[in-house]
Parts: sequence; C-alpha cells; structure tokens
Amino acid sequence: MNRILVIEDIAEMSELISIYLTKAGMETVVRESAEGGLIELQKGSEPGGKGFDLVLLDINLPGMDGFQFLETMRHDFNIPVLILSARGTDDDMVRGLSLGADEYVTKPFSPRVLTARLQAMLRRNSGAEGEEGTAAFGSFTLNCDHYLLKKGNERVPMPNKELEILILLVKAKGAPITPEEIYRKVWGDSYGDITTVAVHVQRIRKKIETDFSNPEYLKTSHGRGYYFDASGGSDG
Repeated sequence: MNRILVIEDIAEMSELISIYLTKAGMETVVRESAEGGLIELQKGSEPGGKGFDLVLLDINLPGMDGFQFLETMRHDFNIPVLILSARGTDDDMVRGLSLGADEYVTKPFSPRVLTARLQAMLRRNSGAEGEEGTAAFGSFTLNCDHYLLKKGNERVPMPNKELEILILLVKAKGAPITPEEIYRKVWGDSYGDITTVAVHVQRIRKKIETDFSNPEYLKTSHGRGYYFDASGGSDG
C-alpha cells in the first residue's frame, strides 16, 4: 500500500483528500505544518520506520511555507512531490518546480482527477526505481536502482523528473531521444508542452556540467534530440 504524506493546514481539505486517497487504496498521514511534515519524513527514514511514496504539499502553511519545506526536504529525500495550492501564478509554479516539485495542481480541484494524477505519478516512480544498473561518469555515479545521483560521496539533490530523464538518456547509451519521446516516457502523456523537457534538461546540466552552456555529458543532437555521452567529451 502506498503511503502519502499530506501537508495541508485546512482540516476540511485534508479530510476530503484522505477520503479519496483511502478509497483508492492509499494510506495517508496528515500534518498541518511543514515542520511536522519534515519530522514525519525523518521518522520514516529511520531503521524500522515506514517511509512515504509521495508528498502532497500545500504552499500557504503556518510557519515554514511549502517552498521552504521543499527546498529543505530535497537535501535528503527524492520522494515525488505534488504541490496542491491556491497560488496559481506562473511565478509560483516555476518556483515550485525549480525547487524540486514533480507536479503542480491549483485549487479548486477535482478529487477524482487529483487521485488519478497521484496514481500516475506513483506508477511512473515505481517503474523508474525498478530499473537496474549503475552508471559512472566523471566524478558522478548514477544508481538507477535507488534513484540516486552522487558526486563523489555526496548525494546530488535532484527531483524525480530530472532523475527519470537522466536515467532514460543514460540507458539509451548515446542514442538521441527526441523531446517528444522523453515527454511521453517521463510524463506518461503523448500531448503536452514539450518545452518542459528543455527546462528540465537545463536544470540537469546545471547540476552535472562544469559549463552547462557547453555540456560534456548531456548533449543536443540538432534535429534528433538529446543524448548522453558518458565519456565526457566536449562538443566544442
């Protein structure tokens, strides 16, 4: 059974969400503050603790807000995060996604659609975690089993969508993959704004490249898509 951490300070809202997710076969743990959510994540990561498969996060919270929570948790956890917020401006969405959220849904929302979106995220994450192999490039090691990127002995904080793209390209072994195909495989949809792929690729490059404007690893094959060069040879 998937465990969902719901961080929402409005009791009526969290109760409604819990009802629908429970009906869909998920277990929910509700906390009314970001601080309480961080405590639950830490408890779940301890020996014998029950971890979480996904975090459902509000932004407007008492004390630490959702953005601060997201920035803090990404130092230690790669759990998928769906932001559910009444704040729906482009700036809020861009900030949430850039800090490591995997999805952003605005209120008001359909509980049934929200449940379906969470189920899709869980399916994608389960599939990515099940892939085998470890890839080394430069000072980095990518563990596809544990959905983990390290630089030396230090974990590189990276949201799930970025990791999924990186894993997909690494496993292609140098073969270019079009943005459309990346979007279909990572987001599970044939229709959508594929510029999202370019945004995520740029974020990955900023984390793994010495000069992200002249990438050594995650490269572009013009007219064919993106490909991964484990040898680290510069295009220039």
